[in-house]
Amino acid sequence: MSLKKQSIIVSSCLLGELCRYDGTAKNTLELSNVLDNYNIIPFCPEAPLFGTPRERISVVIVHGKNRIWIDNTKVDVTDKLVDYIDDFLSLHKEVTLALLKSKSPSCGYKTTPVLDVDLKKLFNGNGIAAQMFEDKGLEVIDEMNFLEKLI
Repeated sequence: MSLKKQSIIVSSCLLGELCRYDGTAKNTLELSNVLDNYNIIPFCPEAPLFGTPRERISVVIVHGKNRIWIDNTKVDVTDKLVDYIDDFLSLHKEVTLALLKSKSPSCGYKTTPVLDVDLKKLFNGNGIAAQMFEDKGLEVIDEMNFLEKLI
């Protein structure tokens, strides 16, 4: 009898994919060893939509709501990201756990700088995907605390 591994959504950059805004990755050996026990579902909402490398984006409060802006142009890309993340979640309804990249405007969990319209930091909050995942009932963790949560 084989036991099915629990599925986990993991930020692609943490898996070594060169998909961050600057074309780098953030993989770690400790993470690789722990994830052997899971069925990994790679996730990056930014690279497929905006390419790599790309302009930096940020979480910005506009009229009391979190929006995602391209830093240099202040173009709002929130709706594109929401649609992509919704589509991704609809394909992975069975998943209850996500390991995401801290401080990311998409994936950060309680670590993402939230800015005002002048791009000045107000506080740390969630990236857009982390918030959407949490709203859908997924347990969200980041690479800063994964060892205590996954082991």
